Amino acid sequence: EVQLVESGGGLVQPGGSLRLSCAASGFTFDRDDYAIGWFRQAPGKEREGVSAIRFSDGSTYYVDSVKGRFTISSDNAKKTVYLQMSSLKAEDTAVYYCAVDSYPGRYGRNWWQEVYEYDYWGQGTQVTVSS
Repeated sequence: EVQLVESGGGLVQPGGSLRLSCAASGFTFDRDDYAIGWFRQAPGKEREGVSAIRFSDGSTYYVDSVKGRFTISSDNAKKTVYLQMSSLKAEDTAVYYCAVDSYPGRYGRNWWQEVYEYDYWGQGTQVTVSS
């Protein structure tokens, strides 16, 4: 059974930083090509793809609103993916989820931002940016 556990959320002031972790277990993928993405969902809004990393070639992806502020990375030995978030803004406030995509690229050019691309999801961690 694939399990994803997010951690690292919390309350931070505008301009501050947080590092989210996504610990994955139970992978039995036959292919080496899979991806892990970070999404966020604010109250009353749709779930939004924030960033992703594809393990076949190490490609990383970011939504425009976080480019230059967020960095995704991985520790393959620990099967953990991190999202380093800096210069946080109030509009970054949301529940952040990580998810696994076992067959990246099924949903077109911007596949990594598509909710339906992902097969397994974590329970989410709350990030609140407020003074």
